[in-house]
Parts: sequence; structure tokens; C-alpha cells
Amino acid sequence: MASHSLPLGYILLRRCCFSCDSIDRLTKYKASVLFLTFLAYMSYHLSRRPLSIVKTILNRNCTGLTPTIGANLTDPCWCCWKPFDTDNANSILGLLDSSFLISYAIFMFMSGFIAERCHLRYFLALGMIGSGIFTYLFGIAFYYDIHNIYYFIIIQIICGAFQTTGWPAVVAAVGHWFGPRSSRGLIFGIWNSHTNFGNIFGALIAGAFVEYNWGLSFIVPGLIVASVGFIHFLFLLPYPEEVGLLSLDTDIPEPSRSSRSEADVEADEGVPLIDDDSPVTYSYERGAVSFGSALKIPGVLEFSLSLFFCKLVSYTFLYWLPKYLDDSTGSSSMVSAFLSTPFDIGGALGAIGAGILADRTGSPALTCILMLLLTIPGLFVYQIFGTLGYWYNVLLQSLLGLLVNGPYALITTAVAADLGNKVTDTKALATVTAIIDGTGSIGAAVGPFIAGIVSQYGWDHVFHTMMVSDVISLLFLARIGYYEYKKLMYRDLSR
Repeated sequence: MASHSLPLGYILLRRCCFSCDSIDRLTKYKASVLFLTFLAYMSYHLSRRPLSIVKTILNRNCTGLTPTIGANLTDPCWCCWKPFDTDNANSILGLLDSSFLISYAIFMFMSGFIAERCHLRYFLALGMIGSGIFTYLFGIAFYYDIHNIYYFIIIQIICGAFQTTGWPAVVAAVGHWFGPRSSRGLIFGIWNSHTNFGNIFGALIAGAFVEYNWGLSFIVPGLIVASVGFIHFLFLLPYPEEVGLLSLDTDIPEPSRSSRSEADVEADEGVPLIDDDSPVTYSYERGAVSFGSALKIPGVLEFSLSLFFCKLVSYTFLYWLPKYLDDSTGSSSMVSAFLSTPFDIGGALGAIGAGILADRTGSPALTCILMLLLTIPGLFVYQIFGTLGYWYNVLLQSLLGLLVNGPYALITTAVAADLGNKVTDTKALATVTAIIDGTGSIGAAVGPFIAGIVSQYGWDHVFHTMMVSDVISLLFLARIGYYEYKKLMYRDLSR
């Protein structure tokens, strides 16, 4: 049974920040975990964003550009970065996306298994520092004039593996502090905007450097995510038991207050089970659920397969939207990067809206189905009108981001946490989260790769692919949605 010391940063700040009586201790701990995990995954996504921005520079239209000294003007792509200067450059760039995302999907299943068996603070900090190092290594190709495609692919594969440490760790950490009866949909919906803020900041940072030094578009985000990883090593408290509080991550049936001891009542209300000055060691006793057992939890398979197609659509936008805007509007690489941010602004609102609707109806599958149904005409409208003008693009892209990100955010956060808590005698949160997000990540790998191929025959084909994916995604949720609908009807009739 492993024992772990509390983080050094927490020990140093405990007296000045956690001893104040104006706010109860449980609230302070919850706020700190929400803030740190939000910062962590925002940094992860910030470091994933640069490639989608830099694509517009690695392969670009050289017409009208001032030739550099020694440029081969007989080559129509003289300004491109080899080996992305070929006619099938989109396919090669799509291969880079898929190298990262396939690695991410494969290692995600292993990551959840490992996360249940080691301390989440160490796991998360190591993953963030590793992600930062390999994001940095991609950027130094600019300075060392590296043009070998295998270098970029290897960097993407290793970086994808390190990035898998993020999602199981942050969802499990938040799930430990917020019980099933704590409006998880709303909390996770607001919290999940870290993905969108990370995408936005990543686009802005990468876009600021891309025109004159695309290497910095990777180096700066790499330094940021590594630094945030070190902060988590110093401060993150992923388990309530570490500070003597009862874990809130299991849905334990609640007996009447009169039948419970005073210690039980105090524990559930966030009163310490041990004094805050007790020795700062901790051991976590529950065993970890097996992969097969987690897969058998009702709903895990359906939501996992649905997320495959939800994430296919979301990541197609994440990796190809700036390139699409560059091709369809003729904007510069920097402008295209900035023009792609409304999608994530709408995505943040979509995550919150989906969480609120799921909380109020108790029907996460129906919530996803509704938003997926609306996404299909939304894709069609954006395809036709999105490039007609600046405000058309902003409004329609924001609406589309809201619809696309809502189901994706809900499934990967509140739904995954609730399914992981169905097993109360073992630790299943990180494993269930990894299964769901790992399956979705396979879709995330497939989407950008397909987009890279079919976009060479016209962007209309990319939009049609996403429409079909949304239809399949909602079909996987049809059975659960049907039972949720019957439950809603019965509840309304019984009033």
C-alpha cells in the first residue's frame, strides 16, 4: 500500500491560504483542484494547436511573395517547407495529424490503466513536462533546418503518448472532489471550457509567430505546458483523503441523518477526518478495476462509440479549420489563425449548455442526440454561407462550435465520471475515462487523416463526411436515448 507525501507547494501555502476561516476548507480544496486541472488541460490543448496553424506556412501559395535569396523560382512551391512542398501536401500533413492522434488513442487505453495504479500528481506532472519537451523539439526543426518527414512523425508519436496522461488524470482528480449529486453536468461543462480556451490561446500564440518564425509557434507553447506541469507537481491535491477528507467520487446510498454517526455526517459535509496538522502522508486503499470489467459497465460501450464520431468531427475542425479558411477566403496565415477562434468560443458555450440541459433533464444521451441532430443542418449552412463575409463566418462558426462541442464535452466529462462511479468498491474513474476518450481519440485520428485526403478533391467532401459522422454518432445513442425519453415521459405523467 503506497504512501505519498503532500506536495511541497501545498505545505508551504497551507498556513497562509488554507487556514483562513472565511471560506471552509472543502471549498478551498475544490476550487484549487478545479483551477489547477483547468490550467493543466488548457495547456495540453494550447500545445496541440500549433500544427493546425503552421500548416498554412509549411505548404502555402507562393504567388505574390517576395522571393528569398537562392529561391528556386521554377518551383511553384519555392516558399514551402520541405517535405511539404508537393502536390499531395495535405495528405502528408494529415499523416502528421494521424501520427499524433493514433499514438494518442493507443496509449490512452494504457494511460487510464496506469493512472489508476499510481499517484495522479506525479503522473500528470511527468506527462506535461514530456509533452512540453517534444512540442519544443518540433519547433527547433525551424532553427536546425530539419526536413526529414520521419523526424516530424517520431516527434508526433512520442508527443501523442505523453499527452494521454492529461485527460484520465484531470477527470479523475475532479471526480474525486465532486460527487454524483453535485450538479456535475454544469460543473464539468464550465470546467471543460479549458479545451476551448487552450485552442484559442494556442491559435493566438502560434498565429503571432507563424508568419516570420513558425518554430516559435511550437517552442513557446512547449515551454508553457512544461512549466504548468512543474506547478502541478508542487501544488495539485488529486485525492480528498490526502488532507483527511472523505472521497466524494462514489454514489453511496444516503441513509437518514438519524441513523448515521456524527463522524459520518461531518465527513460528508467536508469536515476533516484528521487534523490538518497531522503527518502529511497518504495511502489510497481501493483496488483498480480491470479493463474488461470497466468495458462491461452499462453505457460505456455506447457512449465510447458515439464519441468516436463526435470527436472525428471536432478534431477535423481543430486541425483543418485554419487551412480551410486560408484556402476559401484567401486570408493570410495569421488572419486565418485568428478567424478560427470563434469555433472554440462557441464550443465553450456548448459545453456549458449541454451540461445544464443534462443536469435538468437527467438525460445526457438525449441531450447529445438533440445537439447532433442540429449539427447536421449547421454544417450545411456554414458550408454555404460561412465564407461570404467576416460576420457570417464569426456567427455561423460560433453556432457550429456550440453544437459540435456540446456532445463531445458532455460525454468525455460528466458522462464518463458518472459511468466510472457505478463501481463503488474499486477505482474505475480513470479507466472508464480512458476507454471512452481513447475510443473517441481513434475517431479524432481518422477524421483529420480523411480530411487531408478528400480535401484535395474539394472541401465539400469534408463537410459531407462530417455530416455522415454525426448521423452515425447519434444512432449509437439511440437505445439509451429511448430509455431516457421513456423515463422523462413517466416522470411527467406521474406529477
